Amino acid sequence: MIKRRLEKTICNHLYYGKIIMLFGARQTGKTTLLENMKCLTEKKTLFLNGDEIDVKELLYQTNALRLKHAFVGYDIVVIDEAQEIPNIGTSLKIISDKLKHIQVIATGSSAFELADKTSEPLTGRKFEFMLFPLNFSEMADYHGFIQENKLLDLRLVFGYYPEVVKSEGNEEKYLKLIAGSYLYKDILRLDNIRRSELLEKILQALALQIGNEVNYNELAQTIGTNSNTVAKYIDVLEKAYIIFKLPALNKNVRNEIKKGKKIYFWDVGIRNAIINNYNPLSLRTDSGALWENFLISERMKIHRYNETNVKCFFWRTTQQQEIDFVEEYTDYYKVFEFKRNKKSKVKLSKTFSNKYNVKSFNVITPSNYEEFIM
Repeated sequence: MIKRRLEKTICNHLYYGKIIMLFGARQTGKTTLLENMKCLTEKKTLFLNGDEIDVKELLYQTNALRLKHAFVGYDIVVIDEAQEIPNIGTSLKIISDKLKHIQVIATGSSAFELADKTSEPLTGRKFEFMLFPLNFSEMADYHGFIQENKLLDLRLVFGYYPEVVKSEGNEEKYLKLIAGSYLYKDILRLDNIRRSELLEKILQALALQIGNEVNYNELAQTIGTNSNTVAKYIDVLEKAYIIFKLPALNKNVRNEIKKGKKIYFWDVGIRNAIINNYNPLSLRTDSGALWENFLISERMKIHRYNETNVKCFFWRTTQQQEIDFVEEYTDYYKVFEFKRNKKSKVKLSKTFSNKYNVKSFNVITPSNYEEFIM
């Protein structure tokens, strides 16, 4: 069993009188995680599925007495796919206020639905966590660094979705299923997202631009729409945990790019599926971009799991001086460049180092990447 990094964090947040909300894209392993957590299995835990009719009836327009009878004898109640239950926010509030001895964990693959339904009723009553696809660190713990290092090039093509990782030799088959059957399910159910062909065009355009700045106006012209529509769709794709933005750092240097942004995918396998490119790295022209996306997404997962108080950026000036990745801490910065060539040598921009308090500068290559993502 692959142990997830988020397990310890969730266990440490039990019994503080808060609802635990577990978000994450479909097929990232939320249900599997909860079903195998020792801190849940050693307690009397009731597992409910929000897709089931009787569960919806129990939790829709309910009251404290009814829930007290339903949950008698249980310490923990897990509600999977909670966004499928109408009025779930009010029901969770009742449990939080009236059944304080019950620890509730609610999961949702549709953050924009579940978050909207619970934001007001559960103000001050919840902890929120996000589960991503598997990461390098989890797999290295599972079967050792040496084995996972051997599989690195494979991961850069097929990514880290659990079903893909477990399907040795059939990675392409299962990745296509995830990208096709689940990728758009939560997005296209929204009232304001109806054009699946436009969504696919935006995703394909973003997939081909990883590592480059994204201009909404240029993207809109390329796919035949307007910048407001592009912004709306990208916002939804972020909330569906498919992509994330990396903003430009601009604080001290006059000619820094002010409002730039790069967009990366939480899973490089999904990115490759979108453009239908499963070629090995030796046959690709985008291996450098994949390497950059992989490292940044892995680093961001670690920061989210560890709840690190750090802000992340890229840096660029109008004179084309650029740094791939910058981490801002309280009073200093860590700076990183990403290169596939193990012998690459890069110098830190003096423009940057003269204006920012740089604690460290590292070039991350296949010879030292584990220091960055573990």
